[in-house]
Amino acid sequence: MCQFGWTRNCPNQADQKSHNPASNYIRIEITGTLQPFVGPKDIIIHIIGKLGVEGALYKVLEFHGPVIDSMSMDGRFTISNMAIEAGAKSGIMAADDITLDYLRSVGIDRPQPFDSDPDAVYSDTITFDISQLKPQVAKPYLPSNAVDAESVIGTHLDQVVIGSCTNGRMEDFQMAANVLGDRSVHPHTRLLIIPSSQDIYLELINSGLASIFVKAGATITPPTCGPCIGGHMGVLAENEVGLYTTNRNFVGRNGHPDSKVYLSGPAVAAASAVAGEICLPD
Repeated sequence: MCQFGWTRNCPNQADQKSHNPASNYIRIEITGTLQPFVGPKDIIIHIIGKLGVEGALYKVLEFHGPVIDSMSMDGRFTISNMAIEAGAKSGIMAADDITLDYLRSVGIDRPQPFDSDPDAVYSDTITFDISQLKPQVAKPYLPSNAVDAESVIGTHLDQVVIGSCTNGRMEDFQMAANVLGDRSVHPHTRLLIIPSSQDIYLELINSGLASIFVKAGATITPPTCGPCIGGHMGVLAENEVGLYTTNRNFVGRNGHPDSKVYLSGPAVAAASAVAGEICLPD
């Protein structure tokens, strides 16, 4: 899988070569076995926390390792989506059978995958063993403010957002629904569910997951950037605090400059919506 901007990607696709200097590539190896309720969002928050918001400035993050090899396309999208939060211009992964099956499922019948050369040179190679990784949260006001979620347990929440381009796919919503079960959202907390596309919105309805969220007291919106960019449908007021599965939590991005947003994966977000404060799923 590859995420490049269009102007950068045109020459890449034309001759199946990357027109970026080797000094601009960082190889990220992800190894180990995920703990319960730890997923792709926790992995990428952890990586950004280690690299910093400028640690991959104008570079390409190339993700490898057994964790990536076994990861679904939904999870891979989440990781690639947030590469820019470390300053990277792109986050890429080698195309494999999982990738090709996905492409065929969306109507691309003759994909032409390409991969790094076996002797490719990287500016750096960094290995992350995530075997002991716990659910992560990025504290205000940077995605790099990564901490174990358990360190901010009890933080009051006015709003929880599950969805967006980062975590708005079916795997994310299935995880959130599993955590919610038949419980309800806390009375003083708003829960917004935002599918990342119209197709996912329809699948959310047809699968029955939408019913679980509505019965829990959540509001399902159309696909939108609304609350993530502080535009509409969930703009935070002064001193309000949110927990979002989105990609950024800069000062004032999500609403009033005196509001705060923490970032997490869908499992922590769903559990916290029920508690009305940041908590761990069980």
